[in-house]
Amino acid sequence: MKDRISNVFFRLLYWYISKVDKKSDITFMNYGYSKDKHEILLHETDKKNKYPAQLYDYVANNVDIMGKDVLEVGCGRGGGLSYINRYLHPKTVTGLDLNSKAIIFCRKNYSGEKNTFLQGNAQQLNLESNSFDVVINVESSHRYNQINKFLEEAYRVLRPGGYLLIADFRLNDEIKDLNEHLLKSGFKVQRKEIITKNVLEALRLSSDETEKLIQKIAPRFMRGIGKKFAATEGTPTFNKFVSHEFEYLLYVLNKQPAVQYGF
Repeated sequence: MKDRISNVFFRLLYWYISKVDKKSDITFMNYGYSKDKHEILLHETDKKNKYPAQLYDYVANNVDIMGKDVLEVGCGRGGGLSYINRYLHPKTVTGLDLNSKAIIFCRKNYSGEKNTFLQGNAQQLNLESNSFDVVINVESSHRYNQINKFLEEAYRVLRPGGYLLIADFRLNDEIKDLNEHLLKSGFKVQRKEIITKNVLEALRLSSDETEKLIQKIAPRFMRGIGKKFAATEGTPTFNKFVSHEFEYLLYVLNKQPAVQYGF
């Protein structure tokens, strides 16, 4: 039930954003990353999204993406995958999202880039086995009602030696269950990191600009919901990160190559 309600909410959210975001101001939908206010080098046109871009940069640079086939599951409005495509130089990029309006937006907004965008379900990927080197999943998996199915599908579509990179938040009492699913998935956990403080730093630094954007595109009666969704400073979502009721996690998972025995 919770998952169905969440999916309905996100469909309505994408529908609303597609109606009001005429200038494509919203291309990222993550909380961002910052460490001691350090900023990565970005083109001038990308600087308005520097904190969400920095999250993708931090996640993706855990592996060597150059020349690789990359899939993002839960690509949203495509800003993260576009960043990876333009700055980290993979061979191919494919974005997949459940929401049709997000995919329509991506196909239109990034038509000048070499990419593929597909509508699909993260828990039932309509993609060939052993077809990607890296699968990325940012702030999406917390909405999956069967995280084990997603992990099985990610494992299937990755080539041996490939990587699954997950960045997402969980309630404290949900982290144990997530870790148990990861242990049963067949992946080797190469890295696990709690980056809550870095997400909070990004949220604090970006709150003023985020609230200005919400005021620009949202009617007055929706601004409170918009701030809560974006976790601007002082909102219940933001405060859950402060109290560590929410923790923001990064996982680097490896699909181990099959052992070859010689006789």
